[in-house]
Amino acid sequence: QLQASGGGLVQAGGSLRLSCAASGNIANINYWDWYRQAPGKQREFAATITSGGTTDYADSVKGRFTISSDNAKKMVDLQMNNLEPEDTAVYYCNAQGFSGDLRVFNSWGQGTQLTVSS
Repeated sequence: QLQASGGGLVQAGGSLRLSCAASGNIANINYWDWYRQAPGKQREFAATITSGGTTDYADSVKGRFTISSDNAKKMVDLQMNNLEPEDTAVYYCNAQGFSGDLRVFNSWGQGTQLTVSS
């Protein structure tokens, strides 16, 4: 189970940090992703990080967003700087890995709303 938090209302140019924590019988998380879905649009990829720390970003957020994770705590953060109104969306975290009984899992958080005002 994933629990996302940290969304809110921020002015353009501001910063916000999203967090997502995993709970349950999890052995390891191989990938953490953040996706976002703006009103009337499809869900799109924002950022990813592997258990080894390799990151990748959508071009639209590159240089402004930073993804980081804590493998021991099974948490991921998304630091968002220089926010733009176009970043307004519901942000979803996603984790892929293995459960304690070695089953593959692919779980989504419930989503957290970010609204950026101009």
